[in-house]
Amino acid sequence: MTRPITAATRLAPPALGPSAGAAGRAIAPGAEPPLGVVVIGRNEGERLKRCLASLAGTPWPVVYVDSGSTDGSGAHARSVGAEVVELDRALPFTAARARNAGIARLRARHPETVAIQFVDGDCEVLEGWIPAALRVLAADPRCGAVAGRRRERHPDGSVYNLLCDIEWNTPVGQATACGGDALVRVAALDAVDAYDSSLIAGEDEDLCVRMRQQGWTIQRIDIDMTLHDAAMTSMRQWWKRTERSGYAFARVHDRHKASAVPHFQRQVRSTLVWGGAVPALLVGAMPISPLLPVLGLALYGHLSWRVARGLRRRGFAGREAWTYGVHCALAKLPQMVGYARFHLDRLRRRDTVIIEYKG
Repeated sequence: MTRPITAATRLAPPALGPSAGAAGRAIAPGAEPPLGVVVIGRNEGERLKRCLASLAGTPWPVVYVDSGSTDGSGAHARSVGAEVVELDRALPFTAARARNAGIARLRARHPETVAIQFVDGDCEVLEGWIPAALRVLAADPRCGAVAGRRRERHPDGSVYNLLCDIEWNTPVGQATACGGDALVRVAALDAVDAYDSSLIAGEDEDLCVRMRQQGWTIQRIDIDMTLHDAAMTSMRQWWKRTERSGYAFARVHDRHKASAVPHFQRQVRSTLVWGGAVPALLVGAMPISPLLPVLGLALYGHLSWRVARGLRRRGFAGREAWTYGVHCALAKLPQMVGYARFHLDRLRRRDTVIIEYKG
């Protein structure tokens, strides 16, 4: 059973060597690491309370950045000793903007910080994670970010929660990107000027692409990192979250498609084929033959089978593999909506507000 961090988990990792850059000064053996934690949230309620409780008793300073909450999140964070930054409501909220504000406050108060643990406010940091991640940074001076296994708190609570848990079970080793929960080296953040605050989705992938362009690596290690509470119980929530994924595919791919380190090429191609071209061909050809919808079901069934087969080869149980396979086929439509939304907004030169799937 994984547990949140407690005071008993204050393990001193190996020193971060001087090759990490100006912000990567060595740590004396046995000393507390010059680490900080940035938590971001918006109306997370009890989830935020559990998040901050998982960090209680640790030696590291915690900065909580609030994006216009109306549930007293800021007041609670202050009451448990976190430094609180409340973003100006006159400007658009994004996760990237919140993380950048957290970085700025943390480094202003603790300029010696060499690494930052980023945590979303609906997650709890698990025991043993930060010391293990710091050991990875210490062993590899070119490692810019380390991520572990994010787990869903209630995977059996709904099929949508289960999908999240499966999605986060990514291969171990060098990765192309990581999510919002990660331990990131400050020198790597400095090299790419941190997050792009204008991005409403895909900000983590964009950061990782820019880091890899500068020669940094991203590592995924086989250890539980955080416990997430998706709280997804409806098709509407699933649709909005999946639409946001399609928007992220389009935005990050468009930004880096001409670079030496492109990203989301396969996802964009799949979205255009299965979410755009195939449905358009089926609808356009329906007057020719009423059997075409059957052909469409067969095509998407084959897609589900291919995804499920790949997961089975990776060791997933049959139920999980088929659940995710069907999801991948159904997800093409909302992903196509998100993809189109990005390009329409760009043509209209209109800013898009964050796409939220929670209440």
